[in-house]
Amino acid sequence: MTGHTTPSVLFVCVKNGGKSQMAAALMEHHAAGSVEVHSAGTRPGSAINALSAEVIAELGADMSGGAPTAIDPALLARVDRVVVLGGEARVEPVPGMRGSIETWETDEPSERGIEGAERMRLVRDDIDARVRALRDELLGEDPAQA
Repeated sequence: MTGHTTPSVLFVCVKNGGKSQMAAALMEHHAAGSVEVHSAGTRPGSAINALSAEVIAELGADMSGGAPTAIDPALLARVDRVVVLGGEARVEPVPGMRGSIETWETDEPSERGIEGAERMRLVRDDIDARVRALRDELLGEDPAQA
């Protein structure tokens, strides 16, 4: 991470209305400005998922101001980490890309017949735990000391 001090992350899902927006809001909440946070979609939808925003707010995070956005190749090239949420979205590296791409196979409670707010809270909690671990990794913090 030569030449800068603030680590950066781009969260990606297909529509950029749910999981990637949740992850971005949670990272902004937990990192409190110490990580540069972005989110985008491979095929952006038209709106933020209202139920996602509702369950994120329960943790004190806010994704209500977000809007689905397409991936910016220049941003993709410069961030330290690209996190793809779920197995549907695919992100291909771009020339000169600095960071790495990883995929989080997130919990999908609907596969177990769990729907609505209960489903969304389980998805949120899975993403929240992963976001906290990523924050600690990006900031070089030991979670045992935090």
